Amino acid sequence: MVPPKPDFFHEQPLWDQGFRFVCGVDEVGRGPLAGPVVAAAVVFRQPQPITGLDDSKRLTLPQRRALLPLIQHQCWHAIALASVSEIDRLNIRQAALLAMSRAVAQLACQVDFVLVDGRDLPVGLPCPGKAVVGGDGSSQSIAAASVLAKLYRDDLMIQLDREYPGYGWQGNAGYPTAQHRQALQQLGITPHHRRSFGPVRQLLNTLPLQDED
Repeated sequence: MVPPKPDFFHEQPLWDQGFRFVCGVDEVGRGPLAGPVVAAAVVFRQPQPITGLDDSKRLTLPQRRALLPLIQHQCWHAIALASVSEIDRLNIRQAALLAMSRAVAQLACQVDFVLVDGRDLPVGLPCPGKAVVGGDGSSQSIAAASVLAKLYRDDLMIQLDREYPGYGWQGNAGYPTAQHRQALQQLGITPHHRRSFGPVRQLLNTLPLQDED
């Protein structure tokens, strides 16, 4: 059975209640061993859905690339990060929530209500909000945020792959693939690895650290 595409099921009741600027928020990068966690916040300028929009995980790279200018044209949008050091200091859950709150704060428009993918709401939001489990597959606003966050983080990991070749970040985006784990053993730990994550933490006392250029 093909899952339904995201629509304005969550947004429309809020618009009907007078919440004009409804923001969708999602993050990417909880599972990787390397790189920041990235969040995006999106507010549709008009209640006009984007054809083909879906949870970024269900889309191919060309599909995500094709959606990017449509999202940028039809929505206010912002992207924010939580760094590797913040992930190690706070834990990945709190760092992801921090990145999401930063993305909302960076929007160029007023926000009246926030829809967040997942089970948790970030602290310090400027307005009421609601956590929506599976929101990236059911809400146009959250799905748009998931696409922006995924594209941004993947592109960032491609850049880091050029600086630290051998880990396969261009293809695995820092996730713990066999190639990435083998490279950790052979090449050592870079400044972009999350030292609080088990596979990296276990190697800290036995492997060299790469200096940042």
